[in-house]
Amino acid sequence: MSRKMSEVFVLAVLLLAGCGAPTAGPASTYTSVPDKPSSPVKLNVLDVAGNLQLTQGMIDEFVTAHPDVVSEVNYSKATAPDMPGKLKAEQNAGRSQTHLVLTGTDGLAAVIGQGLAAPLLPDHEARFVGLKDNYLPPAAAMQDLSQGQGIVVTYYPAGPLLEYDAAKVPNPPNTADELLAWAKANPGKFQYAVPANSGPGRTLLMGLPYILGDSDPKDPENGWAKTWAYLAELGQYVDDYPSGTTETMKNLADGSANLVATTTGWDINPRVLGTVPESARVTTPAGFHWVTDAHYAVVPKGVSQDVMAANLALIKSMLDPKQQAKAYDKGYFYPGPASEVHPERWTGAYEVQVAARSDDS
Repeated sequence: MSRKMSEVFVLAVLLLAGCGAPTAGPASTYTSVPDKPSSPVKLNVLDVAGNLQLTQGMIDEFVTAHPDVVSEVNYSKATAPDMPGKLKAEQNAGRSQTHLVLTGTDGLAAVIGQGLAAPLLPDHEARFVGLKDNYLPPAAAMQDLSQGQGIVVTYYPAGPLLEYDAAKVPNPPNTADELLAWAKANPGKFQYAVPANSGPGRTLLMGLPYILGDSDPKDPENGWAKTWAYLAELGQYVDDYPSGTTETMKNLADGSANLVATTTGWDINPRVLGTVPESARVTTPAGFHWVTDAHYAVVPKGVSQDVMAANLALIKSMLDPKQQAKAYDKGYFYPGPASEVHPERWTGAYEVQVAARSDDS
């Protein structure tokens, strides 16, 4: 995975994205954050990426082990597009009631673009000695994209992949032209969720410039002529853009869609949960390149020094290899860990699984 391929994630999303109180007064700078809060804090954690499926166990274990740092955690969830407005309203009112945000590249881009996050690096790099050395190389590249406004806590190579019901699609499209032809012959049967709120939707969008051979896959504004033209034509045969990826998987199961955009985690996790039919298979379009995704821990501006101290301790704990192993979960963000916690490489294992399922079809 090249840095260039990773950078397009944040750049394109920037173009597309458009309750206990703190224990002390809100802080504007964090130059002397204590190692631990003066008293245990209640943390309000907002998840806009489904990240708690991977990390809630890490957080809960930290709270149990460190009651002197965190007394309680309140969890809430929202969509990534709704998160920046929430943070901005809190900060304008001088009450940063959201203490930690777990977000993907979409929300990360929004908080960077609107200046809503408290800098974490290099301001607090002493708390995270060897951070990049401990990451898997693609996760380290995704950390670079955070501009110090977030810290990668989970990672996966993503896709883009196409998932289909082999019972209804015996000859799946294997090139961009074949996908277009298939969608034209089967109007309304291909779906991808709104990219601003869907990892697979974004990954398809970011992968197309490579698949189509666009002039500059890094520049959505000036280098995606083929991609924008392709999407405009494809859109003639797409009836619905669901608000989230889960809906596309349910549609694949009930037959309202026969072919959907997916990623490694969204290929595996719905199988574990029994959401998609057993006949579901995946394929990769010709010209395919992995487009990386990651989840970040972001601290909103205005939290107290004590809350910042608790956040830094929590995030450091989440990066411990024993805690990272929890991110394997049920395949939701396959593989999940941002650091090496198992000697077996995920890539070959996943490709063998995909090949086996393809052979079965």
